[in-house]
Amino acid sequence: MLVHRWDGPIDDKEWRTFVETQGFGQLVASGRNRDVPVIVPTQFVLLESRVVLHLARGNPIWSAIAENALVVLSVAGDWSYIPSSWKAIGNEDPRRGIPTTYYGSAQLTCRAEVVDEPEAIAEVLRTQLAALEPGSDVVDPLEHRARLKEIRGLSLSIEKVQAKFKYGGNVDREHRLAVAERLAQRAGPGDEAARARLLARLEPLPPT
Repeated sequence: MLVHRWDGPIDDKEWRTFVETQGFGQLVASGRNRDVPVIVPTQFVLLESRVVLHLARGNPIWSAIAENALVVLSVAGDWSYIPSSWKAIGNEDPRRGIPTTYYGSAQLTCRAEVVDEPEAIAEVLRTQLAALEPGSDVVDPLEHRARLKEIRGLSLSIEKVQAKFKYGGNVDREHRLAVAERLAQRAGPGDEAARARLLARLEPLPPT
């Protein structure tokens, strides 16, 4: 993933909040000597230095992980198309504007550990339930012990994070504010989140 300096995360909190908020991504396992990797869409929970999730026991990703425990969790979201005319302000010709797409993306390179013991699988499920439906009145996952045989858990230890927040950081403040105003007016799917990220990143990153 190409990440220009102006598109990089402001700090670790930015990418962590983004990943936590999305909560859904693509788990990629390359295995060994495969023509194509195994890619699985999945819900997950981000903890301090790892990610936990569960998948069906019949999922094809298990054999790829057995071959190579290094995996990538790819998360993307908060995207919005920016039309050509939106890139022009004042006397600038709107026909000469260059369209783009604003979006956030994070790719977490992790080492996968398979969770197979019923109690450990149940703990993964407890963690996911606490994050996805906190305070809900549900039985403990161990009460579904027979069904636990149908799934396996994964604990992904995060080794590297690459994040990108493409929200006009290569143009000046006035042009970005104009796009923010138009996002508020259009108010389509993704526009509110994109606008919030644009406004949060108005100040330029410090020089390196």
